[in-house]
Amino acid sequence: MKKKLPIYLDYNATTPIAREVADEMAPYLYEFFGNPSSTHPYGIQAKLAIEQARKQVAQAINCQTQEVLFTSGGTESNNLALRGYALAHRHQGSHIITSAIEHPAVLEVCRYLEGQGFTVTYLPVDQYGWVDPKQLAAALSPQTLIVSIMHANNEVGTIQPIRELADIAHEAGAVFHTDAAQTLGKLPVDVQALGVDMLSIAGHKLYAPKGVGALFLRTGIHLNKLMFGADHESNRRPGTENVLEIVGLGKACEIAQRDLEKNISHLQTIRDRLHQGLQSALPEGSFVLNGHPELRLPNTLSLGFYMVEANTLLSEVGDRVAASAGAACHSDEIDLSHVLEAMQVPIDFAMGTVRFSVGRETTPEEIDQAIEILTKSLIPLLPHQQPQLISVEEDLREIKLTRYTHGLGCACKLRPQALEQVLANLPPSFDPKALVDASTNDDAAVYQVSDALAVVQTVDFFTPIVDDPYWFGAISAANSLSDIYAMGAQPIFALNIVGFPSNRLPLGVLEEILRGAQDKAQEAGISILGGHTVDDNEPKYGMVVTGLIHPDRILRNSTAQPGDVLILTKPIGTGILATALKQGLLDQPTQVKIIDLMAKLNRDAADCMREVSVNACTDVTGFGLLGHLHEMTGASKVDARIELAAVPILPEARHFAAMDIIPGGSLNNLEFVAPHVHFGENIAHIDQVLLADAQTSGGLLISLPPAEAEILLDSLSKKGIRASQIGQITGLGTGNIFVD
Repeated sequence: MKKKLPIYLDYNATTPIAREVADEMAPYLYEFFGNPSSTHPYGIQAKLAIEQARKQVAQAINCQTQEVLFTSGGTESNNLALRGYALAHRHQGSHIITSAIEHPAVLEVCRYLEGQGFTVTYLPVDQYGWVDPKQLAAALSPQTLIVSIMHANNEVGTIQPIRELADIAHEAGAVFHTDAAQTLGKLPVDVQALGVDMLSIAGHKLYAPKGVGALFLRTGIHLNKLMFGADHESNRRPGTENVLEIVGLGKACEIAQRDLEKNISHLQTIRDRLHQGLQSALPEGSFVLNGHPELRLPNTLSLGFYMVEANTLLSEVGDRVAASAGAACHSDEIDLSHVLEAMQVPIDFAMGTVRFSVGRETTPEEIDQAIEILTKSLIPLLPHQQPQLISVEEDLREIKLTRYTHGLGCACKLRPQALEQVLANLPPSFDPKALVDASTNDDAAVYQVSDALAVVQTVDFFTPIVDDPYWFGAISAANSLSDIYAMGAQPIFALNIVGFPSNRLPLGVLEEILRGAQDKAQEAGISILGGHTVDDNEPKYGMVVTGLIHPDRILRNSTAQPGDVLILTKPIGTGILATALKQGLLDQPTQVKIIDLMAKLNRDAADCMREVSVNACTDVTGFGLLGHLHEMTGASKVDARIELAAVPILPEARHFAAMDIIPGGSLNNLEFVAPHVHFGENIAHIDQVLLADAQTSGGLLISLPPAEAEILLDSLSKKGIRASQIGQITGLGTGNIFVD
């Protein structure tokens, strides 16, 4: 059965290709395939199609056909306008003016030009995201070459006073460019009325294909080319024209002009229905409108929900409502969009900003459904709401836990940079019976009870790493137990730690989580004797585990010796694969594979370690292989070398890493270890990320003498553990790691 797609409210991100557009394009897939530079009938037909599309674009924006230049999209159009003009006229001046809320396709070009010796003024905006013409006038100078202000903002929809701004720029002798990617088809876009010299169009924002756009270039404006080749597009942009998509763009522009009034009315009606519906359904003061209340795109509704994390909301409703977040909340910081920052939206509302953008196909019925879905999820997330236990009639197996959290497993740990800063300010422990404490980066604390006995204790908890509640509990339990095994100890009992959103999820889900953990604890031969719970907006689970060990047999991560070899007992890559799972990209066999891997206890590996002389050990979890190895090398005052080819990496993880499906925790890990890790020149960035990938319930990383390595590997193999010798401790040092 075909899976039902969510209600699409993200039309500012992209639009579907209109049926009329697709029909217009179809003949150019198979029949009219000629190169437009060819002089035979096939080429002539393609050339005529391009010129017809150029005429359609010109009519839509009221310019001459020769003033339309086809590009690969809005980004290229912006680059060509800004870079092309600035570099062609730098002998006349070196100053550029733009606004603080432009799309990165403008802002990044400006930053590039700053590196080329240009100065850039970034005009501020008011609380509505509106550029004050007086501030532009004050910023202009005889050196100003070009002013670039977007027609309407893509995030909050605010429409800028382009005509007034362009007139001010022209009075100072500067040319004016506007990024109109969001406005064509939603507003009148008339280059004569706007008074602009250059205007950028993006096809996929107005129901044309992705990968095509246009730049209006007023007659007399000269640009330097970005690329070099033949003299296509009147020698302004080389490369064989993308006939198929240019035809689509032309038709989309024709439709946009033809149906403009009807579309504006529909978009505004549907947008306001959503706004008013949420106002009626949610408590007063639950949200604010971002952007200008009137001078705003008719389809755009940016709402800041009070004290709600936008990515938590969208994660929960993402399978039913598709929209965009204006902020990303992490464990130690909130990343706001540059637009919200420039508008100085209060953090309590900015963190919960969601952009809803409706389209020509959006129906009233879809809006009403979206209101119901959003309200049901928002009410429990808003502060000061009376918690109410909920129950659901649906099968618990249909509940996907990863939708109720914005992060995954050990990747949600506090960034190592931040944790290091906090711990550095705390006083050390002076208890002589504390054999291992917070002053080291070991996996657990160890406290001596007698000459022959020490207590080992650890605590770990995190957000769901998989969708199934039972397996989340089992994996979290295995992860918590791993710290005890890494210290060489035997676990004796555990306590639960639970954060649970009782007003978002039925208690049956918690029961399944605890059942999975209890089964895993039973497998480890221990009991869970109690615990503690709190109500939390996100589900979280973990355990405090207590173990026993002889004080002389403690395994630390600070006692690796020069000459040791390094053995890893589980492959890496689960952080990337869990991220792919959350995004719905992981097939069932791979899901089963990583669940089995993460739920597997490190008990057998720990038993094998007791048969040999191990110098140091740690388990590989949230800080990734490189992070935990650096903890070992730094604490042991040694250097290490690992061989990339020897490191067991899940092949599916490499595939998704190449697709840029990478958790933020893994990138933080790589940044943290960067000063201490030296990669060979042939080590690709993807491999660097994989080595830093945040793992949940990963394997043991064992440092032991070479003579013991073969014995350990053989013992592990007999237990069914496919361990790998991945490198060695090269000698005394300062904690550096070399990767070949």
